[in-house]
Amino acid sequence: MKVWTVANQKGGVGKTTTVAALAGILSERGYRVLMIDSDPHASLTAYFGFDSEKLKVNLFNWFSETPTSTVQAVDMLIRLDEKNISLMPASLSLATLDKRFSGREGMGLIFSRVLKLMVNEFDFVLIDCPPVLGVLLINALAACQQLVIPVQTEFLALKGLERMMNTLNMVIKAQHHTIGYTIVPTMFDRRTKASIQALRNMRDEFGIHLWEKVIPVDTKFRDASRQHQTPSNAYPETHGVQAYYKLADTLVALSKDHKVA
Repeated sequence: MKVWTVANQKGGVGKTTTVAALAGILSERGYRVLMIDSDPHASLTAYFGFDSEKLKVNLFNWFSETPTSTVQAVDMLIRLDEKNISLMPASLSLATLDKRFSGREGMGLIFSRVLKLMVNEFDFVLIDCPPVLGVLLINALAACQQLVIPVQTEFLALKGLERMMNTLNMVIKAQHHTIGYTIVPTMFDRRTKASIQALRNMRDEFGIHLWEKVIPVDTKFRDASRQHQTPSNAYPETHGVQAYYKLADTLVALSKDHKVA
C-alpha cells in the first residue's frame, strides 16, 4: 500500500480535484484505491454526490470508535460506482477533533493505525487534507510516504506553500519520518503574466521538488464534479486530465523507486 497525502495550507489550489483525478487514473490502471476526505468541509465527499451530514459513518468514527479489525475498517467505507475506488467520507464534526480529543495519547497516528488494518485491501490511499494545521493534517502527514502539494500559480498561493513547507519540516523533525514531496503547479494559465512569473519563482526556489509540468486551467474539472465522476472518467481527452495522467506516471514511478521528488 502506498499512501499519498495531498495538502496545502491554502484553500482553493486544487487539492480535491487532484485527489479525484489521481484516484480515477489509478483505478483505470487496475489499482485498488482508497480516498480519505479529512477536510471538515467535506468537498471530496460532496464531489462524489454524498451529503456528509446524512451518512451514518464518516472519518470522525476513526477517532471516536477506532476500528480494530480489517472487517470493521472496510465496513466503514463507501464503495463508489467507479471500479476499484472506495471513499472514507468527511463530516463537519471533524472540526471538533482538536478540542474533543486534545488530551488523548496517540491522536496523531490514528490514520496510520487504521490503514495498517487495510494494507492488503488497497494499493493506493489518497488523503485530501484541510488547509489548516491540526490533528487531521498531522495524521495525514504521519501516514504518508509521498506528499503532493498542489500550488496555484499565483503570488498568494506561494505564501501558503511557505506555511506548508514549515509544517512538513516540523513533522519530519518531531516524528523522524522522512516524507518525499512533489510540488504541483495548478490552474496554470499561460496567457497571464502572473501565472508565468509564479511558475518561475517556484522553479527558482524549489528546484527538483517542483514537478516539471503543470496542471492547466480546465473548465471540464468543474463539469466532472457536477457529474460526480472522476475527471478521467468524464473527460479523458481534455488538456487538464491529460496533465494528470502525466502526474500519475511521475508519482507511481517515485513510489516504486522510493525516491524524493
